[in-house]
Amino acid sequence: MDEFAEALRTAITNRGLGLERLREHLSQNGVSVSLATLSYWQTGRSRPERKKSLQAVVHLEHILQLPPGHLSGLLGSFRPRGRWLRKAPEAMSAFWPSPSHVENVLQDLDTQWDDQLIRVSQQDFVTIGADRTELSFRSRQVLSASMNGPDRWVVIMHVDQHDRPLPQVNALKHCKVGQLVQDPAQGFLVAELLFDRALRKGESIVIEHELVNQAPCPLATNYERKFRLPTHEYVLEVTFEGDAPVSVTQVADGSTVQPGRTLLDVALDVQPGVRGFHWTWT
Repeated sequence: MDEFAEALRTAITNRGLGLERLREHLSQNGVSVSLATLSYWQTGRSRPERKKSLQAVVHLEHILQLPPGHLSGLLGSFRPRGRWLRKAPEAMSAFWPSPSHVENVLQDLDTQWDDQLIRVSQQDFVTIGADRTELSFRSRQVLSASMNGPDRWVVIMHVDQHDRPLPQVNALKHCKVGQLVQDPAQGFLVAELLFDRALRKGESIVIEHELVNQAPCPLATNYERKFRLPTHEYVLEVTFEGDAPVSVTQVADGSTVQPGRTLLDVALDVQPGVRGFHWTWT
């Protein structure tokens, strides 16, 4: 049975929306999908594969009040083609302002599998407290193995204010915390998230973890995600428990974003580089 079709059909039924109404909601979000296509998706006659179709699935999850990745995670592993395979991957220290510091904290960790994990989906959820400090960060990855053996995901985190405590790392789903390397003087923390078991070629996994800051929490003025390898889908949601910032810009291109108590960035086919938001309150 097609798990995606069954999950979509169940979600549509639970939400009480007809296909025409669902199509209208998508259209209001700038996404055009025919009634026939929606029908085919929920019956399993066809599956979303093209870029626009996969973006429609992201919007469907929002419209149907599903957790991000609930449907897209059922579509199987993403197989990169064309331009995704043309360049050798950047070093793990790439895109950090002080690459040598990253290399120092990585030297005692096993990072051999990182290049063999296809980034199907990366979803980040950041909570900013009423006092404008970064309280916590939760991350969800959907990964697919390009060969037998990958058994871990390596997390690199940097605190701009080096006099603040480094965060606590908690494994939430299908992983456990392995070795931790901390460099408080430079504000770096690196953690291994060990999978429940090693993956076979073509096998996928969903893992979740969180970073919880300890008082005094660092003042939050930005959030950035660094991509050293292409990522099929990226979702970033920043929630402000207090006042919304007065100005917000996109890290990727410096464009201005409408401020609000929730910031959302959804992108497909993300290439190596940096995404996120910078904001100010005054």
